Amino acid sequence: MLSEKLNMTHHIHTLVRYRNDKLEQQGDTKQVIPVNAGSNQTKKTTPLGVKVKNSLLGKTIISKLFGCHDKACDEVLNAKSPYRRQDPDSWEEEIQVSKHAISLKQLDNGLTFSVYIPKCINLKNCELQENLWLNLTDGSVLCGKWFFDGTGGNGHALDHYRETNYPLAVRVGSITPDGADVYSFQEEEAVIDPHLAEHLAHFGIDMLQMPKTENGFTCSEFKSRTHEWEVIQESGLKLKPVYGPGFTGIKNLGNSCYLTATMQVLFHIPEFQREKMAKLGHGLLSGQYSKPPVKSELIEQSFQNGISPRMFKALTSKGHPEFASSRQQDAQEFFLHLINQIERNSEGTETPSDVFRYLVEERIQCCQSRKVRYTHRVDYLMQLPVPVEAATNKEELIMYEVKRREAEVNKRMFPEVVRARIPFSACLQAWTEPENVDDFWSSALQAKSAGIKTSRFSSFPEYLVIQIKKFTFGLDWVPKKLDVSIDMPDLLDITFLRATGLQLGEEELPDIAPPIVIPDEPKAPEIDDSAVMQLAEMGFPLEACRKAVYYTGNMGAEVAFNWIIAHMEEPGITQGVITSRALFKWVCHASP
Repeated sequence: MLSEKLNMTHHIHTLVRYRNDKLEQQGDTKQVIPVNAGSNQTKKTTPLGVKVKNSLLGKTIISKLFGCHDKACDEVLNAKSPYRRQDPDSWEEEIQVSKHAISLKQLDNGLTFSVYIPKCINLKNCELQENLWLNLTDGSVLCGKWFFDGTGGNGHALDHYRETNYPLAVRVGSITPDGADVYSFQEEEAVIDPHLAEHLAHFGIDMLQMPKTENGFTCSEFKSRTHEWEVIQESGLKLKPVYGPGFTGIKNLGNSCYLTATMQVLFHIPEFQREKMAKLGHGLLSGQYSKPPVKSELIEQSFQNGISPRMFKALTSKGHPEFASSRQQDAQEFFLHLINQIERNSEGTETPSDVFRYLVEERIQCCQSRKVRYTHRVDYLMQLPVPVEAATNKEELIMYEVKRREAEVNKRMFPEVVRARIPFSACLQAWTEPENVDDFWSSALQAKSAGIKTSRFSSFPEYLVIQIKKFTFGLDWVPKKLDVSIDMPDLLDITFLRATGLQLGEEELPDIAPPIVIPDEPKAPEIDDSAVMQLAEMGFPLEACRKAVYYTGNMGAEVAFNWIIAHMEEPGITQGVITSRALFKWVCHASP
């Protein structure tokens, strides 16, 4: 049984406790707890020794641990594992019942809602139709806060709370028969409202009739988005569960889909199956944890539970503030983090991550001298831009936008979403385009100049990992996520991206480093002497007057006067004569 367990888990070191007859002959025995409770009988036991065996080498590597075997065993048994560790910083806080929910007072203002809320109801003519929040006191429907990626709202719901102190609001797009997202402005967190159904009924809203939508009670895009999700999930089809090697799922630990997706892909690569992370790989590929249920367990349709990656997540995310948490993360960032961990902890010259490794040739050209420089860098992932202007369905996009605006004005159901279709070849072409080099210093001119950079493949990886860069910045420098569809080919030929090296007729930039610029010594701050003299004539110490004028930015005697009055009790304000150099030193080491 033990050997089968070791073969399954791939542990190579075994701690074995064994009977030591030699010690027993010497009379070295131990007294243990009574055999029967309440009796005075004790049981004479044979001393135990400990062996540490290596299952791969087939031999004992440590055999004399008689004095510390109990301690060693206790340390192993009591070690905190990811399954037993309770880390409050790693898990989401449990949502509590709001203290305002029970005694919430609602205004009888006669406000009721139909099945559609068009937009944020705000005196500033806010036109937002997403991220709307219904205040449970007066029924105001206002937009939520602004998010970093450009989504969200203008914060009108929060502004309304600051004006009225009405504490609770519910996100209108989240209302379902099962509940809704409720936020307490006063408590500054998501909360539970046990009387939510009654509070919504006050405004004519029946929770039992509300489907969950994105931007309203019956959002016009709900059906189209639901249809897309159903297609992805193959909803409505009778699917047959599959079991066996290579068909093992991974449990979601809470926002851990980035890890699950990445590892499922990696373990389809032979180098990762046999080289690294053997325990997780064995769990996914052996089929030991993907077996069909016995007949007694069958009810209607039974699915496998999958394996839990807690230990793997704890190992790979140790010391990383983001991946160690339970917050949502980016799969591309985790992939590069994992590659870095493998590279740093590899003992040999070859690692499984080598299958993703390739060299990029970067060609930089001085636009004025036309001379070039070729450099190389290592990369593991190709990031491709999305040229929206290369969409192949521009006419459909124009028609969709017209219909969408008409539906918005007439409060009708929106048309089915039409996304820009971008050929993958256009993304590759955009990657090859020259880009400007910021702050380029030309060694040919010995000065800063305009420079452009192009990239090509010096070597190709065995497996090419590609990331489509769907986040971009708008004209207002607000990040936005592009809602586009990329047409991927079945076969990909990128031989045209092969690097060529220095070409005939090209002249290299001289190998000269930019000059080291030594900053000038800081100058003493300038002080308005006329303002200082006006303050001094009022009877203030000269040193205090100089400090006041400096810290108020030479804005005049009146502003400096107020500064002196506010700081008169501070120690050292009138000590010493402050010359220009002394004043500069004082400014660098003191705080106002």
